[in-house]
Amino acid sequence: MSQDHAIALQPGRQSETLSKKKRNERKGNKERKGKKRKRQERKGKKEKERNRERKKKKEKEERKRKKERKKERKKERKKEKERKKEKEEERKEGRKEGN
Repeated sequence: MSQDHAIALQPGRQSETLSKKKRNERKGNKERKGKKRKRQERKGKKEKERNRERKKKKEKEERKRKKERKKERKKERKKEKERKKEKEEERKEGRKEGN
């Protein structure tokens, strides 16, 4: 009871086998492409997240710099007021001595 193994070589069968094989290859390629796309999307998400973090960090540093500048200006104004007071006092003393 030997079976004929020539069935696989028949044109109809062969084309079916090849088309299935091609379909499977295509499916595999799609899966690989899908995985690649997902990896790229994940990279993109991570990159966006990193960019957001950098932006937050820059904004935080900028706020800190603004606060420091504001403090410096406040100190300068205070010093300027003190100088003006001293000059006024000197003028008043000079007038008193002159009289």
